[in-house]
Amino acid sequence: MELYKRIKARREELGMSQEELATKLGYKSRSTINKIEMGKNDITQSKIIAFANALQTTPSYLMGLDEHETEIYTDDKFPNPNITEDYTTFPVIGDIAKGYNHIAIESWDGDKVDIPNSYLKGHTPKDFFVLCIKGDSMYPQYQDGDKVLILRQSTVNYSGDVGAVIYNDEISTLKKIEFVEDEDWLRLVPVNPNVPPILIAGEELKHCRIIGVPKLLIREM
Repeated sequence: MELYKRIKARREELGMSQEELATKLGYKSRSTINKIEMGKNDITQSKIIAFANALQTTPSYLMGLDEHETEIYTDDKFPNPNITEDYTTFPVIGDIAKGYNHIAIESWDGDKVDIPNSYLKGHTPKDFFVLCIKGDSMYPQYQDGDKVLILRQSTVNYSGDVGAVIYNDEISTLKKIEFVEDEDWLRLVPVNPNVPPILIAGEELKHCRIIGVPKLLIREM
């Protein structure tokens, strides 16, 4: 299946309209999406990455290199959040590193956190998941053992925003994400000045995607 057909098929699979996809990608109207899905407009590599993020899949899948539209932290692997009148209890479903070499862990050892429903800001509990921080590259903003409520989101809001990222298809990290629109690179930048940033460009971008942005820090004192 060609790229433009995969984009359309994945959008329809998610029940997303052309208008919704255009908004996620910053296009002014649905007509641009329509032309892309008809194969009339080419898109750059950076836009393929943006399409993959917006469609909750990978660039490799959209380009036909990977037949699985893999999505991490899917709800069917873990207990559902338990919702009460005032709180939602989330399972802590894995670890995310503040360094660069931590394999994404999808597991649950019984650890839970209670989040006041007011902190969800109108979102549903299904829009979030909770991860545990490992390492010190984002110190002092985030510390080892902190738990972070992550809003499922396939892009960051602006260059320099903190995001949860999977790169090399399996390594998870929490970093500031720097980029320039329509350029084929992004930079993962730690807060700790003793840890260097890394640049992801070219072929590596096909194996990198944003999975969410942190919305709440839970720290035991």
